[in-house]
Amino acid sequence: MPERRPPSSDAPGDADPPGATQGAEGREGKRDQRDRHGLGGDRAEAHSEEKGFSLSRREKRDVAEKLPPRATVLHEAIRVEGEAELKRKPQALVLSAIAAGLSLGFSMLAKALLYAHLGDFPARFVVVSLGYTVGFLVVVLARQQLFTEITMTAVLPVMTRPSWRKLLQLLRMWGLVFLGNLLGVALFAWAISHLDLFQPPVRQALLHGAHELMQNTPIQMFDKAIFAGWLLATMVWLLPAAEQSRALVVIALTYLIALGGFTHVIVGSTEALYLVFRAQLGFGEFLWHFMLPTLAGNIVGGSLMFALLSHAQVRSDEEDDGP
Repeated sequence: MPERRPPSSDAPGDADPPGATQGAEGREGKRDQRDRHGLGGDRAEAHSEEKGFSLSRREKRDVAEKLPPRATVLHEAIRVEGEAELKRKPQALVLSAIAAGLSLGFSMLAKALLYAHLGDFPARFVVVSLGYTVGFLVVVLARQQLFTEITMTAVLPVMTRPSWRKLLQLLRMWGLVFLGNLLGVALFAWAISHLDLFQPPVRQALLHGAHELMQNTPIQMFDKAIFAGWLLATMVWLLPAAEQSRALVVIALTYLIALGGFTHVIVGSTEALYLVFRAQLGFGEFLWHFMLPTLAGNIVGGSLMFALLSHAQVRSDEEDDGP
């Protein structure tokens, strides 16, 4: 008798039905999306079993897709970004930081333009403060390096796996980005103080905003900078979950900084250096009265408080979920 052969895997009967491959890929894509957001089926099943009604498997998947990302997922997204930033070449960091400093100068300029052109009316400060958000929008959406943003982003890798090497990488990055930011705002402040760009009302508005900043005492600079650092770290924490609402998150939180009169070491340096270049403020006063207290406050609010507490929260969750 002829030898019987096993059926070929290419036989028509063994082929996947039409659309099966696409359906499997679609299901795998949804599963990957839930996993990236920490929204696996276990979480949805626990939610339905503990709190709600009996759901079908498809309904449990729908619940999982609608749940917000866990804090652990947000932490990991920022940490991974921070790891990449710590490994960037120095020249790339410096150039990006200079660009961010130049961009943030438009926060000061936008406020001055609104102040000069709106005229005097009761809610002028509320409207003028919107100009403060312009520079931050450019920096965040263009992914430029801003010192008070990386105080949150770059510190999480060090907190997660502490080592002397990562600490040195962090200090190197902080130093390069801070110096690049200062160089950028100094160039911007010099340009608007020496070039014939604006009419007298705008120049007066620039002076008004800068003198208003310098009315704060060094202690007030430090205290207000803590709140600014906290709000900017909050912004960084929210951005991975914001997706299509990134611009709204940036506007809302930086607008609050402006409304509260909180101090930011880079934006404020544009205003203070404008006075230096106009010979209305000494460099030593800029350094001791404004820059150092504000720098310390931004670091305390962004790194030592928000980043540390956020990391401790995630670490506690991981310990609770462990064996």
